[in-house]
Amino acid sequence: MNNKKILTGITTTGTPHLGNYVGAIRPAIASSNEKEHDSFLFLADYHALIKSKDPEALRRSCLEIAATWIASGLDIDKTYFYRQSDIPEILELNWILSNFTAKGLMNRAHAYKAAVDDNEKADPDKGITMGLFSYPVLMAADILMFKATHVPVGQDQVQHIEMTRDIAQRFNHQYGEIFVIPQGVIDQESAVLPGLDGRKMSKSYGNIIPLFCNSKTLRKHVMKIKTNSLEPGEPKSSEDCLLFDIYKSFASDSQISSMQKDLEDGISWGDAKNQLYELLDQQLSSYRLRYDELMSDPFYLDKVLRDGAERAREVAHTNINEIKSVIGLGSLS
Repeated sequence: MNNKKILTGITTTGTPHLGNYVGAIRPAIASSNEKEHDSFLFLADYHALIKSKDPEALRRSCLEIAATWIASGLDIDKTYFYRQSDIPEILELNWILSNFTAKGLMNRAHAYKAAVDDNEKADPDKGITMGLFSYPVLMAADILMFKATHVPVGQDQVQHIEMTRDIAQRFNHQYGEIFVIPQGVIDQESAVLPGLDGRKMSKSYGNIIPLFCNSKTLRKHVMKIKTNSLEPGEPKSSEDCLLFDIYKSFASDSQISSMQKDLEDGISWGDAKNQLYELLDQQLSSYRLRYDELMSDPFYLDKVLRDGAERAREVAHTNINEIKSVIGLGSLS
């Protein structure tokens, strides 16, 4: 194995959308094709339990996300591609790390504080599960289990990387340099796509464009993108333009320049949306065909994930045994 290890997870809630592809899937696949490091890419299905209690929806999302990664070009022979719940060592490590994590650290987690703020003052913890509260510990276990050195994250996840570093340093202070202290990597070039309404594209906001929906559905979503009231013939700016922000994330430099000129020349919003639709449909059509093939063969997807987990568990098994040994668990001889 290489010394540099990059780890990326995607939570299995809902259907993958353009924002997932541009912000996480596309750059992770490009990175995995580089030879100087190992890539660990996983489906975070235990994390999904925080939000989803529907077993069928969870299974469907796992299938869709696995199919999406492979259809988008992931080379499963070059990466450790696995389902989180197929690696029991992660939950062993989760408990171990819980004993080296200060409750005060968890109290400061953004997701927990936001949930408390949304509650009534009479019961600030109403509806808050231990899953939500201790989510950063499980994330730390995901990362530290495989001694990941670099973890690509969005700005909203930077705090969790800092928490992971804090937990690992506490453990290492007690037992020696067991854990690698990971670095969070924020790719400034990876776009954060706006959704149909201008907010960040997110399943939570219901403003997504599904990645591999059929052409008809894709067109419907594109036509819903919020625009201003400028009429055909009136010059339009590419600044603060949701449609253009999505377009430039998929277009070549020459296409971007052409669209900017069209906007300046007063193209109608309907024609501009049609250009975006045609660009997306053209780029995604071959991936969509592969995605549909994979979705019709869940046994293959399950085998890919199990094979990936078997390879990942070889790494996890060695690491968890080392961890348990230094804290006094395991063999008595």
